[in-house]
Amino acid sequence: MFIETINNNNVKELTSLFVEMFPETDYEEELEILKKSIGSLTEICFLAKEENQYIGFIHVTLRTDYVEGSEVSPTAYVEALFVRPAFRRKGVAEVLIKKAEEWAISKRCYTLASDTAIENADSIQFHHSVGFEEANKIVCFIKKLGGI
Repeated sequence: MFIETINNNNVKELTSLFVEMFPETDYEEELEILKKSIGSLTEICFLAKEENQYIGFIHVTLRTDYVEGSEVSPTAYVEALFVRPAFRRKGVAEVLIKKAEEWAISKRCYTLASDTAIENADSIQFHHSVGFEEANKIVCFIKKLGGI
């Protein structure tokens, strides 16, 4: 397995992985967003590649606003982590988390945060297995107002 940093040569493959993870995402819109992140000082994506196939990615940002459970700023934040189903439970996500940790440390971050849906038991178990501790559990609400 080889890990690449987002660049002009792999941004289209990364976008395809994003759309695979988030099917409601528009490919062209996501491509433009990811292109803008190339070379950013406050965010990064790492892609996992096996032979000639991209099999997963992690997207990490530096957050300076409030992060649940963090007492320092900035906090490195896992915005997205995805491994194609055929490659899960083979250590790919762990390698991507390690790359995120290395990047965070290089940015003088002392915490790495993440989140997942409360019903996503596999993700919760994975987070625990790589050293994350639960900071809080919340239920979010929304109310649509007239005119929307």
